[in-house]
Amino acid sequence: MAMKAPRIHVAADFLVGGDVVLPEGPARHVARVLRLGEGAPLRLFDGRGLEADAVLVEASRKRVVARIASVEAGGGESPLAVHLGQAISKGDRMDYAIQKAVELGVAAITPLYTEHGDVRLKGEREAKKLAHWQAVAASACEQCGRARVPPVHPPLMLAEWLAGRDEALRLVLHPATGAEPRGALDREAAPADAALLIGPEGGLAEGEVEAARAAGFAPLSLGPRILRTETAPVVALSLLQYRFGDL
Repeated sequence: MAMKAPRIHVAADFLVGGDVVLPEGPARHVARVLRLGEGAPLRLFDGRGLEADAVLVEASRKRVVARIASVEAGGGESPLAVHLGQAISKGDRMDYAIQKAVELGVAAITPLYTEHGDVRLKGEREAKKLAHWQAVAASACEQCGRARVPPVHPPLMLAEWLAGRDEALRLVLHPATGAEPRGALDREAAPADAALLIGPEGGLAEGEVEAARAAGFAPLSLGPRILRTETAPVVALSLLQYRFGDL
């Protein structure tokens, strides 16, 4: 049985017959982890919506080069564009939230600083963390078949993020809102886009919930159990994609 070509994200221009030199990370993965040699097939995607079938023409420890055989528009994008505002959490929890949000079709992610959040990043540390989160998103696209990598925007204070929201449907998750479970999803027409706000482990402060309401966010309850900050986007995005998207 023929080996399934691995999907690799390479931010490059794809031209049929042209060669693409793989960057250090993908090159190491192809040559040292997968141990592929010349003639091995690859499936490349540029992160902007294009996919390409390619063949390795060079696979050394110093350089890995793929030749483009064909180019086509990629798939995997939801008809519902969801912008996730996710309170920054420690350790692997933020990685998990980003990874699963990408798998569930999120269109953009903005990490947020909130009152009860216990993570504060500055300068070089913030830049390194942002690059890491963007790599997590790209890796999730490799796995789930998306050809477009959703942007992970630089972190913002919650108030700044709220001020920029104009999506047709805006939802805030907060277990103490007293909202009817899934009540905010009871609408007939599917919105073109949506904004989803997820608080930190300690929850959003009452003033932050009120600020979200003032910015047009409707409260969304997910039932009687309090979900962790990395679980909440998975459940909420699943509901949104089932109700208005492509699940």
